[in-house]
This record gives sequence, C-alpha cells and structure tokens, in this order.
Amino acid sequence: MIVNDIPQVPVDELARRLESGAYLVDVRELAEFVAGHVPGAIHLPLSEWPEAAAAIPAGQVHVICAKGGRSQKAAEYLAARGHDAMNIDGGTMRWVDSGFPVETGAALGTDA
Repeated sequence: MIVNDIPQVPVDELARRLESGAYLVDVRELAEFVAGHVPGAIHLPLSEWPEAAAAIPAGQVHVICAKGGRSQKAAEYLAARGHDAMNIDGGTMRWVDSGFPVETGAALGTDA
C-alpha cells in the first residue's frame, strides 16, 4: 500500500528487513520510546525536527511511531528531501500486538 507516495511497510516485512540491516527511525517522544521500542530503532523525536532529521543518512529509511500518523508525516518530510522513506503500517502498537520483541529504556546517548 502507498499513502501520499509513501510506501506502507507491514510489521512482518519490517522484521525481515531489520534482519538484513534496515535503518529504522522512531519519531515518538522519549517517554514513549523508553516504555518500549523496536530493537535497533534510532530515536529522533518528531518534536526535534527538522534539526534531528539532519542526522539521518541518505538512502532507505523506515520510520515508525505509535500508530503511523507521526511517522507518515516524517516519511513525507524525508521523501521530499530525497530519502527513500517508508512508513511502518500500524506503528509500534502493531509491532507489539504482532508479538515481535520490544526493548525498553533509553537509547545510548540520551538522557532518561
């Protein structure tokens, strides 16, 4: 599925892509991220964009939030700047509901 020119990636496909080294950005706020996130996700809260987005390397990027709304906006922003951006359909809630593993706690280099 594609929404506003942004591919929507199902969580089972994300799991396969992560095994192959896919780059995943979680745009939720720190408290949400600390409560539980997809293992390996890079935390760049949408509230800190566009500055935070500058840290995203060129190329393919998968974007996730709680349900998919904020990450859709972030993916659209990235796509408009040349990234091959994709939104995770259903977000972290669908990831959790599908039984995939979740990490808790802050990412390295963040205060929590």
